[in-house]
Amino acid sequence: MDDTPENYPGIVVGALRGGSGKTIVSIGLIAALSSAGHRVAPFKKGPDYIDAGWLSMAAGERACYNLDTFLIDERCILQTYARHSRICDLAVIEGNRGIYDCIDTSGGTSTAELAKLLGLPILLIIDGTKTTRTMAAVVAGCRQFDPSVRIGGVILNRIAGARHEGILRRSIEEHCGIPVLGAIPKLRQQRFPERHMGLVPTPEHEWARPAIAAAAAVARDHIDLDAVIRMAQDVPPLEKVPSSIAAPVKPAMASGPKAPTIAVLRDSAFQFYYPENLEALEAAGARLVYLSPLGNDTIPDIDAMYIGGGFPETHAVELARNQVFRDRLKVLADDGLPIYAECGGLMFLGESLALEDKTYTMAGILPVTFGFSKRPQGHGYTVLEVTGKNPYFRRGTTLKGHEFHYSSALEWRGSADDLAYTMTRGAGLVNGKDGLCYKNVLATYTHLHASGTPEWAPALVAKARAYQSGK
Repeated sequence: MDDTPENYPGIVVGALRGGSGKTIVSIGLIAALSSAGHRVAPFKKGPDYIDAGWLSMAAGERACYNLDTFLIDERCILQTYARHSRICDLAVIEGNRGIYDCIDTSGGTSTAELAKLLGLPILLIIDGTKTTRTMAAVVAGCRQFDPSVRIGGVILNRIAGARHEGILRRSIEEHCGIPVLGAIPKLRQQRFPERHMGLVPTPEHEWARPAIAAAAAVARDHIDLDAVIRMAQDVPPLEKVPSSIAAPVKPAMASGPKAPTIAVLRDSAFQFYYPENLEALEAAGARLVYLSPLGNDTIPDIDAMYIGGGFPETHAVELARNQVFRDRLKVLADDGLPIYAECGGLMFLGESLALEDKTYTMAGILPVTFGFSKRPQGHGYTVLEVTGKNPYFRRGTTLKGHEFHYSSALEWRGSADDLAYTMTRGAGLVNGKDGLCYKNVLATYTHLHASGTPEWAPALVAKARAYQSGK
């Protein structure tokens, strides 16, 4: 195979801080370019499921992959970007927070470092609220802070009018030498509803497609899309990724006569899944089926279950009402069914959810009752040391993940021996621990990314295969 470095056109959408409009601009750009016939590969930098869902829908349901340099090593980042960009015309990567923001002062996991790794220019979103010429000094500072970061263009957001736009545009172009590629006025209508974790996920938002269409119209009316395309095309070949390692990965064949079946709970209550995680399970030899405790009363013949995060609290009534599903799941767990659950899945496997003045019965597999707070109880990257017995990971292994939850354990009736992880970084479940185990169940507040934890998928599939053979 020819390993000549290839060009992978793309841009990174960055900003000075969170809340500047990166997500809305990214959605609008992707949707507008896609509707014009361009094949756009969407990516999200940073641990995120909700924004990724919107970006995927804007790209015509093309999967949005994660490029998080804390969770995933550089080689895998490069492979993921090349593999999914090479079949498209250009890529749009939504950054996170400010372009230089990071978990420490080194900047190693910032949006700017990702742009440098991929050789891509940054399209900088500027919130123009109550500022004019001073913003040119800010943009100049961003350019000079790290001269190897290429800010290819600026989009002005929340502009008060033509006069405001004019002085901002002239100040930035004259003093910074960076072109302004668009100016978006203050929008009168908010089409992207939010809740405590950010945007409401697309499966819960019946106006998702009209909202995306509106964002596309804003991009068409107020952004020079042709200039954005030229900016995306002006990139060097990606020297570090020869075509041989950018090729698509084919799922592995199961070693036995029948691939083990892993059920994935997927609906508006449980919707937080990285596409890489699902693909990794298939690549390890599993067959995936999708179930919903909101819509299914029974559980078919399966060999394992994967329950992602989501919002069980907003669906507590329906989850509690489906006793047949909950009772069957408990029987299977008692029988040794391998179950891996994250965050919302952890809550569903507990005994109950306490919401305001009501308590809702959950699966009753784990001896814990969950309640909710108005402030996050865990938010950010996590580092875990595997210190306890568990079904999937060797003791002594270090895992990197992330957590974002407003829930916490109101009542915990287990023992320290039931917890597999010691938190080096992050809040976890209780007493600096996470990873609650019961037989072949492992449930945790931490979300793992299969690309950053490559042993996860093979371990779950191996347990599924063992359970299948023992039936």
